[in-house]
Amino acid sequence: MRGLIAAASLSAATLSDASALPVLPGEELHYRVAWALLPGAGEIRLSAGRQEDTAGPSLRVLTHTRTLGLARMLLPFEARATADFTLADGRLRWLREETRQRGEQRAHQVAFDYAAGHALWTADEAPAATRALPLPPGEPADMILGLLRTRDWNLEPGGQRDALVLFNDEFYELTIHCVGRETVSTPLGSFTTRVLEPRMEKTAPKGMFRRGGTVRVWIAEDRWRLPVRFTVEFKVGRGVATLSGHRPPASDAPPAHP
Repeated sequence: MRGLIAAASLSAATLSDASALPVLPGEELHYRVAWALLPGAGEIRLSAGRQEDTAGPSLRVLTHTRTLGLARMLLPFEARATADFTLADGRLRWLREETRQRGEQRAHQVAFDYAAGHALWTADEAPAATRALPLPPGEPADMILGLLRTRDWNLEPGGQRDALVLFNDEFYELTIHCVGRETVSTPLGSFTTRVLEPRMEKTAPKGMFRRGGTVRVWIAEDRWRLPVRFTVEFKVGRGVATLSGHRPPASDAPPAHP
């Protein structure tokens, strides 16, 4: 990866050098998910907390995604992700993802070694078959946390910035464009937002981008720069995640619900 930071530099990283954290300690975000004609198809819940360990203080982000109601009967799905970010520089250092779909369960974890320029990917079903994934330029995250990182970017319409996203064992080099401003209504109120759209432009499109999928995120221009809506659109339908609850960072107040 270009711009590798030596271990000595990491310990002295300044705020201006650090990557944006997707969420802050104590913060919680809750989303209602609609798919096609199913308004209550699922939910996404994220929470973040500070941790102390031998490698230094870190931020642990927990993400829980699942289908609900009729959608769960038609397509039972549940996913949990645990991501640890180094607080000193905002870099992702460890990621674990678990999915359960139609009775099939899979899990893997990824340890990031920036000095060596690779990430070590290991599946639970084959712990001895660890693979080294070369790290492209950028600061990696999974798709949801990668989009949440854009809260701190302040992109204006017409602006763009690169992002690096990890899907399972593949890195996607994305360019995120600010395509305009819109007013979005949510259970928490109406927000003026900046609309961001990731595209695969630096490399040949793959995965959902090769199949014509479109992703967008709406970032509110409020105190917390809340990501108030996500959409994923395919030819077979459109999924919409709308913010329904938010607990601010370092707050003991319960999440705000409609």
